[in-house]
Parts: sequence; structure tokens; C-alpha cells
Amino acid sequence: MLVLLLVTVVLSIGVGANPISPRAVLDTIAGGGDDESQYVVWQQRVPRTVIGTVVGTALGVAGALIQAFTRNPLADPGILGVNSGAAFAVAVGIVFFGVTGISGYVWFACAGALIVTLAVYAIGAAGRGGTDPIRLTLAGVAVGAVLSGATTGLTLTHPDAFDRMRGWNAGSLLERGFDVLTPVVPLLVIGLTMAIAVSSAMNSVALGDDMARAHGVNVGRTRVLVLIAVTLLAGSATAIAGPIAFVGLMVPHVVRWTVGPDQRRIVVGSLLLSPIVVLLSDVLGRVLVLPSEMPVGIVTAFVGAPVLVVLVRRRTASAL
Repeated sequence: MLVLLLVTVVLSIGVGANPISPRAVLDTIAGGGDDESQYVVWQQRVPRTVIGTVVGTALGVAGALIQAFTRNPLADPGILGVNSGAAFAVAVGIVFFGVTGISGYVWFACAGALIVTLAVYAIGAAGRGGTDPIRLTLAGVAVGAVLSGATTGLTLTHPDAFDRMRGWNAGSLLERGFDVLTPVVPLLVIGLTMAIAVSSAMNSVALGDDMARAHGVNVGRTRVLVLIAVTLLAGSATAIAGPIAFVGLMVPHVVRWTVGPDQRRIVVGSLLLSPIVVLLSDVLGRVLVLPSEMPVGIVTAFVGAPVLVVLVRRRTASAL
């Protein structure tokens, strides 16, 4: 996977809608090249490749965690309302605060994802018995549906918001620079660290709460850490690139089918495979509809849907 990731990074830097020869790309990376190649490689493709790698890593690890947490093989980060919360916050920022750029969307999207996840957790923890995966899933679906309707209402009643959100909602890496990535790097590092830290405990949690407690796992603390990690990872990725479908849902299935049910291996495998999927989808989006580009979120949906259908029909791939 690591070798394939390196090959994919090379493809992402070398292939694009602008027909620059591989030799010109190499010359530019070595410090030469003309002004056009310098701009395309260093100002567009390199930042886009780095951001695609980061976004893919975050979505894949978040998907692996949420599937283990809910013990649901069809769960993805959006099931806790993360995507809906981010989209609603971006719509509010555009309509009421006049936010116009991606750098402004990032803060609203991260705040929206965090607030909605906290609300979902509060709803899921209400009543007898405390929190459980089923109650959290239902709360996330309900809150997400409400916010999706509210976001649609805001964008339809404010044409300017609708126009500005179209590109973000499609899930795109176009015109994303390091200025968008830098503010969320600490959140992503914290989220990845927490995900790796809880991956061992998730092996016990996947067997049920009683078995996990028998193994000495603090189930409540583990759930809180997983929720925080998923929120930081998925919220940050959504803030940067918009909602990208199927990556957090499909990749953990492929990894689980390849390396088995050990959550530690699944988290590491998802960390490596997810950016490969995102970068390859982005490269395809650049060349499929020349001279235009297709957002990466649309390509991942086309690629991910048939792959997921095949995988979930295999008992070994869909079992947790």
C-alpha cells in the first residue's frame, strides 16, 4: 500500500488537465521549468496532492472507527451528522456572515461538525442505560436529516449561497491551497493520534460491552475518544474538501477483507489506502472531461458504489 501510495502521488503531480510533459514536470521539481510549469506544479498540483492525501487519510480512518464503534459495516462518518453539521454551518456562514472563501468555510465547517456531534451524543446519552451505538446512530441520522433540510432551505432562499456552495458540496480539491490546510493540521494530528490509541481497545468493544469490560477496557472513555477522533478527522476533511462520499464507507471494507478483523491493522490499512482512492479519483476527474474537471466527490461515488455492492455481497467482507 505504501508503494502504491507513492506511485499515486507521482501520478497526481504529473497528470492533469494542463498538458505538461513528464520531463517538464521533473525539470520543474528539480528547480527549473518555465513560469507556466512552475505555477501548475507548485501552486496547483503539489498542494492539491498533499490535501488529497490528508483528506483521504482522515476519511478512511474515521470510517474504520465509526464502523467498529457502531458494529455496523454500512456506517460512515456522516452517520453521526458530521457532514450535515458542516454543510449547515457553511450555509449559515455564507448567508448570515458573508463568508466568501474556502479559508472561511473551514472554520464554520469544523465548528458545525463539532457542535452537531456533541448534540448527537447528548441526545444519544439521554434516558436510561446511557449511550449505546444504536441510539447514537438513530440520533445522528435524525439530526442529519433535519440539518440537511435546513441547509437546502437556506440555499434555495438565498441564490448567492446556493452558487457558492455548489462546488463545496460536490467535494472538490480544486483551488485548495496550504492556507486551507494549515488551520486544521493540529485537529487532524490529534484525531489520528487518538484513533491509533483506541484501535486496540476497539477490538474488545467489537465483541460487546461486557466482553470489553472483562478485558479491562473502559467502554465509556473509549466511546468518547472515538467520537472525538471521528469528529476531528471527518469534520476537518469535510471542511477542507466538502463531503466526499464512499471513501469512509468503502475503504475499511476493502482493508478488512485484506488484513482481517484486527482494528489496529484496519486503521493503519485505511490510513494508507484511503488517500490512494482519493488521489486516483482526483486524477481521473482531471482527465475524464477535458478541458474541464470533474469534482473528486463525484468520481468516488461512481467508483465506490459498484465496489461497495460487490464487497457487501461477500460475507467475509461485510462481517465485523
